[in-house]
Amino acid sequence: MGYEIAKLFSEKGNRVVICGRDAENLNKAANDLGINYIVCDLTDSASVKNLVAKLEYFYKDLSILVNNAGLSFTYKLGERANAVDKARAEFETNYFAPVRLAESLMPLLKKQEQAAIVNITANVAFHPMIVLPTYSDSKAALHSHSVALRLTLSSGTRIKVFEVLPSQIPTNAIKEVSSNQNCLSPMVVARNIYNGLQEDRYELYIGDAGKQHADYLSDPKAAIAKLNQAPF
Repeated sequence: MGYEIAKLFSEKGNRVVICGRDAENLNKAANDLGINYIVCDLTDSASVKNLVAKLEYFYKDLSILVNNAGLSFTYKLGERANAVDKARAEFETNYFAPVRLAESLMPLLKKQEQAAIVNITANVAFHPMIVLPTYSDSKAALHSHSVALRLTLSSGTRIKVFEVLPSQIPTNAIKEVSSNQNCLSPMVVARNIYNGLQEDRYELYIGDAGKQHADYLSDPKAAIAKLNQAPF
């Protein structure tokens, strides 16, 4: 999904820089797309400081931050599930990393005429999947943070906060819980993000997530039961 977001925004005339831990994959993606990259472990504060310093020096006009990094473990809660360790790793990537990066880049974003923070959560942010229990927890936390951050920055800054809530996307993270034919195309997500930014739609429910959210608001118990009906 990150690749498709970078590709579309670059095609639309934006100067795009991507970051991640895997230098080899970043180099390949950057070469394919004709963009730049910075190696960074978003779960490491020193690495993030280095990233921010480079962005402040080379990308003084940075106006959009897309928090797309994600980690998930497929398992069920219970004895010997090792849920604490799994949750700690998921929260480091899915929650603490975007919170840290948004806060670190806020001084730079505040200098721009227009700026945006885009947090990628998921449909599980509003109702959990039992096979992605602590991943669901981490996305629910990021959803709550996104709402609070949006309300806070709406007063006194020009930074807009968007949240993207897609239904399942064909990635390694969810390959064990859904077949690819039921998944959402990453390009569809990228187009929805681009259009949503233009239209100031701050919560973007993409794919089945919109219907799932409406069902949840109507009957939470039934909606959660429906989401977890698939044979796991």
